Amino acid sequence: MRSKKIDMTKGPILKLVFLFALPICVGNVLQMLYNTVDSIIIGNFCGAASLAAVGTSAQPVEMILCIFLGLGTGISILISQYAGAKDQENLKKTVNTASAFVYMCAIPLTVLGFFIGPLILRFMGVPEDTWSLAVTYIDIMFLGTLGNIGYNINAGILRGLGDSSSSLIFLVISCVVNIVLDMIFVAGLHLDVGGAAAATSIAMFCSWFFSVWYIKKKYPELEFRLRPGRIDKSVMKDIVSVGLPLGLNNSIYSIGHILMQGLINAQGSVFMAGCVVGNKVNGIANVAITSMSSAGTTFAGQNLGADEYARLRKGGKLIPFVSGAITCVSGLIVTFLLSPYIVRIFTSDRAVMDVGILYIHCILPFSWMYAIFNGIICYANGLGEVRYPTIINILVLWAVRIPCGYFISYFIDGRYVNACVAVSFAFGMICMMAFYGTKRWKEICRLAGQMQ
Repeated sequence: MRSKKIDMTKGPILKLVFLFALPICVGNVLQMLYNTVDSIIIGNFCGAASLAAVGTSAQPVEMILCIFLGLGTGISILISQYAGAKDQENLKKTVNTASAFVYMCAIPLTVLGFFIGPLILRFMGVPEDTWSLAVTYIDIMFLGTLGNIGYNINAGILRGLGDSSSSLIFLVISCVVNIVLDMIFVAGLHLDVGGAAAATSIAMFCSWFFSVWYIKKKYPELEFRLRPGRIDKSVMKDIVSVGLPLGLNNSIYSIGHILMQGLINAQGSVFMAGCVVGNKVNGIANVAITSMSSAGTTFAGQNLGADEYARLRKGGKLIPFVSGAITCVSGLIVTFLLSPYIVRIFTSDRAVMDVGILYIHCILPFSWMYAIFNGIICYANGLGEVRYPTIINILVLWAVRIPCGYFISYFIDGRYVNACVAVSFAFGMICMMAFYGTKRWKEICRLAGQMQ
């Protein structure tokens, strides 16, 4: 098995981006299968309350982990820049600092999750018929924190190196483990949401262990360690300066998601279950967004490190708008042709199906705006520009989505609360397109002009 590193500093931009994004896209599909398979099996073997518990429990886990996963993105950005500059010494320092960082974050978070998780669920107003199931799911999910953070950081290291295909292999293994264990724990042993959470946590550990083996075998020059080593202070400072704003942005966003989930929970467990199904379908239709955005981040980092400003200028507009075009086509097809058939896979409950289809119609046709918005954000992050995207992300959520959601819930009809997401997509896209008028982008264009 040969590693396939992609050098994005030379060659046709879109071809390289698609080659890089395709394994991530397939990997995103597999990663979504973790929770999607949980939802399908629980929806068919358990009930609406169990399905609602799985959906609502994702928010507290996301909120507590997101700061540290944002720091992992900072690691990926730094590695892509060092890879572009061919700086082997800083590559080794960053990789080994990252391996120690996994333990430094994951072990305290595992303990913290047991105490904070139920408090967040209570704040979200989880209904009583869902409460005990949600607590069980979240407690077991936090036992998988080490595997979760470890895998995501190792995948970020590989993406920064230009090797996006390897993570796909890890996810194939863990996805198979997850599906098999779901069938054993939930369908066979009837362990309900606890069995689903255990299957997902075990599968994440499988991904992490395999990624460790792969990096040690295929990139021996990085001197990667499984055991935590010494943290390089200067590297850690760089990781924090790039990754902490991303993590805080994610955290603020997650808090907003919890408030939004509270509006959904107020509609009852059937509505909650329908939104879970709709969200899964949206995720399947939008797999191109995160894969293209990840490719954009690595493209920006490598070309910045290599001082390829002409390519930076061209890729900065090409990548986000191609992502938007792909998402527009897939979103319309799924919304108006396939949504009733896909929703039926998750549940046979007619009321849950109706809510799921309504959710899809409120959000998916407008996801192309989010693709452009997120694409520009990730490209700017690859340039090390995190302040402007952070401000816009905060405004999108707190100045538009949440107020709009509360307005719809209390003054129009709570069943249409998810329409506020589409409104925020439009606002975010317009604001991020303004990035092309910032001093940083104008400087890149000026340097690109000098190279011609």
